[in-house]
Amino acid sequence: FFASLQFTPTDDQKIAIYEILKDMEKDSPMSRLLEGDVGSGKTLVAVAVMAHVIARGGQVALMVPTEVLARQHVVSISKMLLAWHSAATASGKASRLPNVQLLTGSMSVGEKDAVRRSLAAGTIDVVVGTHALIEDSVRFSNLLLVVVDEQHRFGVAQRARLKDKGSPHFLSMTATPIPRTLALTAYGDH
Repeated sequence: FFASLQFTPTDDQKIAIYEILKDMEKDSPMSRLLEGDVGSGKTLVAVAVMAHVIARGGQVALMVPTEVLARQHVVSISKMLLAWHSAATASGKASRLPNVQLLTGSMSVGEKDAVRRSLAAGTIDVVVGTHALIEDSVRFSNLLLVVVDEQHRFGVAQRARLKDKGSPHFLSMTATPIPRTLALTAYGDH
């Protein structure tokens, strides 16, 4: 994955990726918070972990609070995973092109149904969506990682509903300062 990038990740990004992957080797599902300023590379860290999950045949769900952000993530994640696929293919480590899809409430019923069927069949590797991901009708074939961006924008019950769609590892990302995140953890979303 690193060889496919047009830049060298920072030491902090490499450490975060390493620590997350080490946690994912444990018997119980990981639950981590990744905090960093806007533009600090949280998405890069998440996509590196996603590539690890995809390489092992798992699925990833990324939940974000707005459709605009979901669409942005689909584009940026697709570009990074395409570069990773190209690098793997060029080095003789054949892999299939990762399938990244969008799922939002504003999509037509037919579009949502097609995404839901593909998720259940396991043909989508990464689904990026809004609250639409937590609907009962959304089922996964092999959900191994849940990533929640701007985690403070979701309630505890909403995050739990996505986590309950399997026994996935859970990565929360936020640019919100830690004191607010700790307050939300301690006192809930009141």
